Amino acid sequence: MDTKLTVEKLKAMKPGIFATGIGTYPEITGVEIRWVAVRGGCHDWTIYYLQSKYSAEYIRRHGDKMFTHLVIERLVPSDPGARVLYRY
Repeated sequence: MDTKLTVEKLKAMKPGIFATGIGTYPEITGVEIRWVAVRGGCHDWTIYYLQSKYSAEYIRRHGDKMFTHLVIERLVPSDPGARVLYRY
């Protein structure tokens, strides 16, 4: 089963948080963070992150945007079509 994010999956989902996780990512901060993947209004998407003590919804509204391609791909594996829809 292919679990990668695709354009078809993005188009089928409603706007909002579609994935989240907690972990320690040295490339980001070196401390435990929570990240949220958010589908936008026109089937684009992005990832926000902050310290894990914050709620997913708080991070969606106030978190830092993820710009590191390798980390984005590790958190939310995606096919080339979905990758170009990432909102930097």
